[in-house]
Amino acid sequence: MNIVILAAGQGKRMRSALPKVLQPLAGRPLLAHVIDTARAAAQAGGTAARIVLVVGHGAEPVRAQFGQEPDLQFAVQEPQLGTGHAVLQAVPLLDPALPTLVLYGDVPLLRAATLTQLIQQATGQLGILTVRLAQPTGYGRILRDAAGQVQGIVEERDANEPQRRIDEVNTGILVAPTAPLVRWLQALSNNNAQGEYYLTDIVATARREGMAVSASLAADPEETLGVNSKAQLAQLERIAQRRTADALLEAGVTLADPQRVDVRGTLGTGSDVSIDVGCVFEGAVTLADGVQIGPYCVLRDCQLGAGTVVHAYSHIDGAQVGAQVRIGPYARLRPGTRLDDAVHIGNFVEIKAAHLELGAKANHLAYVGDAHVGPRSNIGAGTIFANYDGINKHHTEVGADVHVGSNTVLVAPVTVGAGATIGAGSTISKEVPAGGLTVARARQVWLEKWQRPARKK
Repeated sequence: MNIVILAAGQGKRMRSALPKVLQPLAGRPLLAHVIDTARAAAQAGGTAARIVLVVGHGAEPVRAQFGQEPDLQFAVQEPQLGTGHAVLQAVPLLDPALPTLVLYGDVPLLRAATLTQLIQQATGQLGILTVRLAQPTGYGRILRDAAGQVQGIVEERDANEPQRRIDEVNTGILVAPTAPLVRWLQALSNNNAQGEYYLTDIVATARREGMAVSASLAADPEETLGVNSKAQLAQLERIAQRRTADALLEAGVTLADPQRVDVRGTLGTGSDVSIDVGCVFEGAVTLADGVQIGPYCVLRDCQLGAGTVVHAYSHIDGAQVGAQVRIGPYARLRPGTRLDDAVHIGNFVEIKAAHLELGAKANHLAYVGDAHVGPRSNIGAGTIFANYDGINKHHTEVGADVHVGSNTVLVAPVTVGAGATIGAGSTISKEVPAGGLTVARARQVWLEKWQRPARKK
């Protein structure tokens, strides 16, 4: 199947330097959602998709974003002279033996099942997707004859008063046999209020030629909504997030408030997962059975093992977390973090590019970076792994069953042997032998006759 996606619009009302089709919805560009739906619709029909993106304004950023995907081709519309003119630019890239489906890069909520219904209903003829709206202002109205057959579409600017009262409107999405579609496009006129070549005018041409026009009515008006402003983008964001929340609930996830969770990517969940309010999930996140996420946490590109608990206001980015781990509140796990089972990371602890083995703990106000911490070792409050010399990062190796006292600085590169204990307040810059106690701090001095300086008059 040929699939043409119109993505050339400037989107002036967005008031943004970013092209409209690259504006983010649920963490991904609008156009990415449309491409995914196009692929799914083609797959449902058992065919491969030949997808052509018609670009114009912001063509280079769109190519940069999607140009590496092997099933996509690009056609350029310059200048932008309407939707009919846009589809015409894609004609050289279409297979005339296959039907052509026309979609819009700023209509991201369309479901593949809706397109499948449109395609199946319109086999061998022109098929258009319509929807009934209580407030149809701004949309082209569907004109039917007394028998209910589609006769044409009139744009609101060109409609008379009775036509404007029609509540069945055109979504712009259509499918047609390619050979006649090309002929209809080449015959379009721009004799209208906008001086543009309307794709919708092909309906009347098809009827004049005696071809039947099938109108497939979308069951859910929300999925046909387009984006022309930041207000509309925000509206669609809430719809998309509601859909995701509904799917999570259906999968058995406990959501404290379905209206206060945002998934900006993919979220895989096991059984008995619970998510408190205000949480944000970005990229690819996986939560195994029994994971509990406290309020106002942000998780990005991470995997959490079974039974792990993340307390409030914690940030996890690019981390691999084992089972029965305790994190937070107010913890931060940065990329390259690996926590084995039963690790405890407490409040105001930051971990970066570090591996903590089974049962290791850093419960309070610590920074562990570029390190390996052995099983059951304890990192005391206020401990810092000083890994950066101003130019390069250096590694710290901590063995098993080590106890690091509070307010210790481990100056990398350094190794701490298994079973060692480091006294509180130490600055460690040399290798620490296994076992025993190591203390590296200045001697405490009391100056009996010392006086505070007096304030100058």
